[in-house]
Amino acid sequence: MPVELSSRYACFIPPCPLVASRSTGSLSFFFPKATRSLRRLCAAFNTSSLIIAMSISLALFWQQAATHSIQQYLWAWIPKSDFRLKIGFLIDPLTLAMSILVTTVGISVMVHSDSYMCHDQGYARFYAYLSLFTASMLGLVLSPNLVQIYVFWELVGMCSYLLIGSWFARSSAADACQKAFATNRIGDFGLLLGISGVYWITGSFEIFELCDRFFELNNSGVINPILANTIALPLLLGPVSKSAQFPLHVWLPDAMEGPTPISALIHAATTVAAGIFLIARIFNLISILPPTMHVISRVGGVTTLLGATLALAQKDLKRGLAYSTMSQLGYMVPASGIGASRSALFHLITHAYSKALSFLGSGSVIHSMEKVVGYSPTRSQNMFFMGGLRKYMPITGTTFPSGTLSLCGIPPLSCFWSKDQITTESRLRSPYLGLTTSITAGLTAFHTSRIYLPTFEGNFRANQINYIGFNTFPPSENIITSRGGAQPESLTTQTINNAISVTDMQRDGVAEAGNLVTPRLPGEDPILGKAIQTHSERNSLYPQESNFCMVSPLIILAIPTAFAGLVGVVDPTQKGTGLDLLLDWLISTPSFSEANKHLENLMDILTSSTPSLSLSLIGLLISFKVYGQTNKLVDAKVFEKPKLGNKNLLNIFVSFTRDWSINRGYIDYYHDSYFIRGINFTSKLVSHFDQWVIDGFINATGVSSLFGGESIRYGKNGRISHYPFGLLIGIILPVSLVVDFPIPPLP
Repeated sequence: MPVELSSRYACFIPPCPLVASRSTGSLSFFFPKATRSLRRLCAAFNTSSLIIAMSISLALFWQQAATHSIQQYLWAWIPKSDFRLKIGFLIDPLTLAMSILVTTVGISVMVHSDSYMCHDQGYARFYAYLSLFTASMLGLVLSPNLVQIYVFWELVGMCSYLLIGSWFARSSAADACQKAFATNRIGDFGLLLGISGVYWITGSFEIFELCDRFFELNNSGVINPILANTIALPLLLGPVSKSAQFPLHVWLPDAMEGPTPISALIHAATTVAAGIFLIARIFNLISILPPTMHVISRVGGVTTLLGATLALAQKDLKRGLAYSTMSQLGYMVPASGIGASRSALFHLITHAYSKALSFLGSGSVIHSMEKVVGYSPTRSQNMFFMGGLRKYMPITGTTFPSGTLSLCGIPPLSCFWSKDQITTESRLRSPYLGLTTSITAGLTAFHTSRIYLPTFEGNFRANQINYIGFNTFPPSENIITSRGGAQPESLTTQTINNAISVTDMQRDGVAEAGNLVTPRLPGEDPILGKAIQTHSERNSLYPQESNFCMVSPLIILAIPTAFAGLVGVVDPTQKGTGLDLLLDWLISTPSFSEANKHLENLMDILTSSTPSLSLSLIGLLISFKVYGQTNKLVDAKVFEKPKLGNKNLLNIFVSFTRDWSINRGYIDYYHDSYFIRGINFTSKLVSHFDQWVIDGFINATGVSSLFGGESIRYGKNGRISHYPFGLLIGIILPVSLVVDFPIPPLP
């Protein structure tokens, strides 16, 4: 009874993490002390709820694959004759694939967070936010109408704001979450306008119904094409901001101020994936509007090339991965713009697992580096303080390259198959877009392998670098000695240099700001927690492999990173149909003729991917040439500005690339100079207008009434005979002004 199973259990997918989030949040709010003692139990409860949701999604996925049915269950919410709104859930291949993606990545992030956030005071609150985040995304992908999508869309944005600002005591984290929230409000307002316009034209919020009506009205010529595109473009402004497309991408790199597990969830399966999902969901509506499709493809093309160039010289491990995400999202958007929405969704899934593996691997690295160089992000996330970590962290160093090579587009890893489909489709539909995606493939291979080489290869450099002279040591007022906590004013720069490895902060204000709950051990320093280490003692420390909770998700995610791409490969001999290459090989192993047929199809795919694969290999070779000898700190030499006596073309290009990447393409500068200042100037004008004109008029009316009343009060003497006289004058004057009395003619 597959239909009955779907109708009975599909509605429990979003409530499972929602109930866990509400229970954990209520417990931590009303019983904070009890929550601290039960916090591991809360984490297990939240993880188990998401495992239940994943199990239901997998069961429904196999049923749907067998029946090939699309099921929709609706309940009337506003049952009126003139306006009807129904809520429910939709079960189709897109919904179930996204549900499996969100739940599997969410479980990996929750398991990883158990060790990463173990010393954080907001541990239970963090898990409550995580469950609410996944519940919001699951509700979004199951939504059958635009109103329901918009509600969960806003919940996803709110959870992003809360999780990016988890360490709100750090000013940079507080600014980053506000920037993400404000930037996404622009797109959300456009999405709201687009939803209103679509309802005004079609009279429906149901996705399938409004797409069919829009198609019929457009073919019959009832809708003006200009009006149709004017409504569709604001509708797509939401995905542009959510998926960090140019020019609303400015929030994504700053979102790295949040905990690393949140970065993995945002970049893989929730916030940025929501925009691509919405484009795919309404693809039947926008596909009949060529100008809108043209705008989508151009915006995505600019974004993919821009993200790849901005990642070329980043020294921050997480920021480099963030720009890589921006570039890969740029692949998905133009794929939808040229009509290859299936390839876009295919790349969304393969990229999600590869990027989740990369981010959780970086979280393992950062967690180990913090014990050596301290909790300042400028040191613990700086790739050139690392080096040789594969020797000290063998599991992380073994799984991380699979995500790296997958993002580089190297076969047979998953991202190769999806990226090759997009590149091939782009070359066929638009030569300029095909050239852009091909060049980006080479740049992606360069900057992605550049993240791996200085981090895991060579010698460990943190104990060989003079921190003060390396141009990355932050000013003393910005040092973060523990996650989220600011440096106490009583600690001087010299004290920081001598106590760079800090594990527990126990002084009242610092412990609260740092969100730490680990008690101070006997004999520890009362301010710094653990005994202060000298420079020589710190140099003897090396990173160690993370515990099982942090590395087990890396091992699990390495499996779909390696093999998920084989499931969605397109057979070039079949026009647009899908070939389940992995399963077909397993089934047809006894049949050598069938195996040879699939092998021939595979060779055809590899042959068609030769141009983009060649550029990826060139990018890899250049990266190995430049960063292969990481023990010599090659990056510091390559990306330094050329001297006046050595201004050849290569050095000028390298200097420009370095400045372009470090300054974020100068986009943030113009964004702050013109957009932010323009908004502030306009806000001040409106404030002054409200204060001096509107409020001034109201205040003047009140003051005139006050003075008028006072003057009349002093002019009265209390005689009753004067009141009828004043009343008579008050009646005669208006009448004399209104009534036109006839003037008698002169004699």
